[in-house]
Amino acid sequence: MSRIGRLPIDIPSNVTVTIEGSEVAVKGPKGELLLSVASPIEVKVEENQVLVTRPDDERASRSLHGLTRTLISNNIIGVTEGYTKGLEVVGTGYRVAQKGDSIEFALGFSHPVLVDPPAGITLTVEGNNKVTVAGIDKQAVGETAANIRKIRKPEPYKGKGVRYAGEVVRRKAGKAGK
Repeated sequence: MSRIGRLPIDIPSNVTVTIEGSEVAVKGPKGELLLSVASPIEVKVEENQVLVTRPDDERASRSLHGLTRTLISNNIIGVTEGYTKGLEVVGTGYRVAQKGDSIEFALGFSHPVLVDPPAGITLTVEGNNKVTVAGIDKQAVGETAANIRKIRKPEPYKGKGVRYAGEVVRRKAGKAGK
């Protein structure tokens, strides 16, 4: 039995979970999220708890059991607390500035790079080298942060680029002098 999948998910008092067929809707103070559950997995709401069950021990249903439970749990956390991901811009002359909802990066290219947030994501700039990506959908927050980091990944020689907050960049030795 899946150790994660069999755990019940407690529903906070300010969150409502409704199940319509294979759709699980989670509504809370920060917004609403929908999740489509794969076919062999069953979801029930009983006594302020969400229970995720599987009908058999086939490989497909075993692999989806814990995943489905975790996705529903992430949605509940998202509509109550939300998710944030921090990014740091490191390098001489590298900086970031807020332009309305968008942010503008100066990353050593011949032009500034403008990043527009997708729906449901907010981008905020602290100082001139820190960016915070926030939203209620964990997957969307992580993907947006990864796409921003992809603009200029940290390079291994000087460590310049966009990195996650607290990320350790492995450094390489440069050319050996004579």
